[in-house]
Amino acid sequence: MPTILDSAAAASDEIPEVRRIGTGDLNWALREGWKDFLAKRGDLIVIGLVYPIICLIAAVVTLNDPLLPLFFPLVAGLSIAGPAAASGFYELARRREEKRDSSWWHFLDPLNGRSRVPLAMLTAGLAALFIGWLVVAYAIYAVTFGAEAPMQVGDLLGRLFTTREGWELIILGNLAGLAFAIVTLVFALVSFPMVVDKPVDAGVAVRTSLAAVRKNPAVVFGWGLRVAALLLLGTIPFAVGLAVVLPWLGYSTWHLYTKLVVR
Repeated sequence: MPTILDSAAAASDEIPEVRRIGTGDLNWALREGWKDFLAKRGDLIVIGLVYPIICLIAAVVTLNDPLLPLFFPLVAGLSIAGPAAASGFYELARRREEKRDSSWWHFLDPLNGRSRVPLAMLTAGLAALFIGWLVVAYAIYAVTFGAEAPMQVGDLLGRLFTTREGWELIILGNLAGLAFAIVTLVFALVSFPMVVDKPVDAGVAVRTSLAAVRKNPAVVFGWGLRVAALLLLGTIPFAVGLAVVLPWLGYSTWHLYTKLVVR
């Protein structure tokens, strides 16, 4: 016979209701995210955190020939960490929505409160995806170019765009990157903002994210295309635009979550 504790545990595992949304909701989320960005600009935080990481990766890779093939996968894979890094922006957007104090002191609140453990678990999941992406990317390089083919930057670029193996590497690498991007989107679309918003565990948050994608596959695909386009735009020139794009997408993802999940 079920006890009260069993009933409470079962209730805690239930996911919230997920709405069906449309393309207009994506545009609304981006507009609201832009308003948040204008009110609480995050470009200085991005400049202070992201650019040193990119410069460190570039320095390590360019000074170590065997790591050169991983330069692009490392930089491209930073987007996998985006949902975790954006947790502070979710918190600021939530506080602004509730008309509460949204000063920058609250940016790290998710790391200090009830969200800490589920955020850590979700971030571990993203870390596993990131490592998996690097392994697959290097395997593709080894199959197309040969594992024991260290070279200088000029040699690599020359072979990449002027040989059949180079184009195979480009095509296979982009297909693999697309697969990892889709998995990351499905895994993180709702889960990260949800654990910032609600006292839920990581498992419930991930299942809610899966439910949201199942209910809105075309719309979520459209969101993924918007995110990819904005990230690409932000890298031109020299990734300067990412200082605006990353916080904007962080705020916008929060608003998309509020449309997808009944709170």
